[in-house]
Amino acid sequence: MQKKIKFSIGLKLVLLITVSFLAGRGVGLAVHTVGGRPVQEDTLEYVRDGAAESVKEGVLEAEADSWGLSFREEGKPPVANVSGEELAKYNAYYIEDTEEKVLYLTFDAGFENGNTPAILDALKKHNAPAAFFVVGHYLESSPELVRRMIDEGHIVANHSFHHPDMSNMDKEAFAEELGELESLYQEMFGREMVKFYRPPQGKFSQNNLEIAKELGYTTFFWSLSYVDWEVDRQPSHEEALEKLTSRIHPGAIVLLHSTSKNNGEILDELLTRWEEMGYTFKALTELKGEQ
Repeated sequence: MQKKIKFSIGLKLVLLITVSFLAGRGVGLAVHTVGGRPVQEDTLEYVRDGAAESVKEGVLEAEADSWGLSFREEGKPPVANVSGEELAKYNAYYIEDTEEKVLYLTFDAGFENGNTPAILDALKKHNAPAAFFVVGHYLESSPELVRRMIDEGHIVANHSFHHPDMSNMDKEAFAEELGELESLYQEMFGREMVKFYRPPQGKFSQNNLEIAKELGYTTFFWSLSYVDWEVDRQPSHEEALEKLTSRIHPGAIVLLHSTSKNNGEILDELLTRWEEMGYTFKALTELKGEQ
């Protein structure tokens, strides 16, 4: 199978994707907003009043924006800069509206950094389904890991082919970016890719969400993450575990990055702690009411 696939991404494109992926996730750049004001995610995570009160709940602005969250009470859902009710109009989610202690594990996979096997091992040990939002480079460079995701029952979903800012794309360009990844996936694995989409860099717009819906996609944001994408500045295990356990909440869609060495090392313990707190793991298809 691998011999039939032409590796179309050269070194320059690989580097471009890597830089785009890391930059979009917040390396030296602000990628989240509070009340329209961009802030570093680490800053946003500790905002509890003042600026946090300016988050516009339930409002979807016409212009492009970046996904943002404000955590105000431990163990409770955060306030997002767009409400779940508003997102639902565009077949989009960031959380499940429930009091049941369930959570949904998702991983963004821009490139393989040696941590995915440990992540898959932990998921298998805990019988925890996950969704991996991949880009073109990941499919081409790590087909054996994608095959393992499929074989072990995980969802492989669309994070775009090149990981660009898609928030201001027209429909043709937007469809091409997602369609190119779909076609490669089907060519490589002989099956259609589930129409689940996560906006690259967390950037979105009303038009972006409308186009995704028209193309039959469900858009997934998240209600819990931490600064795990800076591969050379990983927090301590204790810091990561504290943040992820204190902020877990019913119906959470959890975003982790498979590039993170931390995630490969702590995931088994993290899943154990969440289980001890009474949480169970479900697939995104269950949130959608699909089998």
